[in-house]
Amino acid sequence: MRILVHGPFYPSIGGIETVVSLLVHEWARVGAEPVIVSNLGSAPNRPSAFPFRVVYQPSALEWFRLVRWSEVVLQMNVSLKALWPHLALNRPLVISHQTFYRTYRSHRSYNHRAWSDHLKLRMLPCAAANIAASAAIGNSLPVPHKVIPNPYDSTLFTQPKSIPRDRDLVFVGRLVSEKGADLLLNVMAILKCASPGIRLTIIGDGPERGALENQAANLKLLNRVRFAGPLDQDQVAKELQRHKVLVVPSVYTEPFGVVALEGAACGCWVLGSDGGGLPEAIGPAGMTFRRGDLTDLCDKLMKVLNAPPENPSSAIAAHLERHQPWRIASEYLQLLKQVLRSQKAELREAQLRSDAEQVPVRRC
Repeated sequence: MRILVHGPFYPSIGGIETVVSLLVHEWARVGAEPVIVSNLGSAPNRPSAFPFRVVYQPSALEWFRLVRWSEVVLQMNVSLKALWPHLALNRPLVISHQTFYRTYRSHRSYNHRAWSDHLKLRMLPCAAANIAASAAIGNSLPVPHKVIPNPYDSTLFTQPKSIPRDRDLVFVGRLVSEKGADLLLNVMAILKCASPGIRLTIIGDGPERGALENQAANLKLLNRVRFAGPLDQDQVAKELQRHKVLVVPSVYTEPFGVVALEGAACGCWVLGSDGGGLPEAIGPAGMTFRRGDLTDLCDKLMKVLNAPPENPSSAIAAHLERHQPWRIASEYLQLLKQVLRSQKAELREAQLRSDAEQVPVRRC
């Protein structure tokens, strides 16, 4: 099957990039023919070792030819700029929704939708199938859909026995206001008297890093908070394996939260906000607190640090098994094949109707 995937990809870093990479590697492994088109970033300086083709920022003509080459097109979120070839070419389109199509302004105004968001939602009936990365996303879509959760890299994020778990709290994510790292620093300021030995590691980079470092200095937390900066995925895995609690304090409605799976797979207890699809990603591997609630986050952290709840390891293992890359890639592939079969059946029926209309009628 020739699958054209449109979405962000390496060297860009993020949750969707991880999902695309895991899916496409699995499809290539089982004999499918995927091609990735990335409009974000640019081609890396070094030659890639990917077992599939990656096209960066194609021209309009090249994009048209790629769609014509494909049997089915998968978009990771609706791209209005990439829809136009479907007006001329009869290729089935499947959209994997990784967002709520809302613009974050503050924790009180996440429901804002720009005109482009409204237009994207109006285009959804044009797709042959719609996939939601979480039930929370699915509930926000105005069309029928299938929920297929996101995978995590189970070869990288594991729980080795040889690494000591000698560190306390860890945050992993882009340093932007909606991720709530500032809320976590305020909690650290409250806990520094009740738990003087507690330490926090912040992994990631972004436009808010300078402000967060200043906040830590103002709160006199520089000896308690380590800003590790952006790390490669293997380094992130090693850090998670050494920490006890992964905190995901997002103040906006998270669509899913692959980082929660990664933390759970490394043996962390996961504490995240209760919005959107994040509770689905956490599952039995942790608990949630009221989104944006400083007091509730502080109380939950104290409970976890003093006496971590003992959730059944079998339940956590089953939760992680549900998000194995091969399993999620297989569900995607089954749906893509079903869409392709349906289109071929519709084309055959249309051809039969056309042939029947062209048959001359003999008159007696």
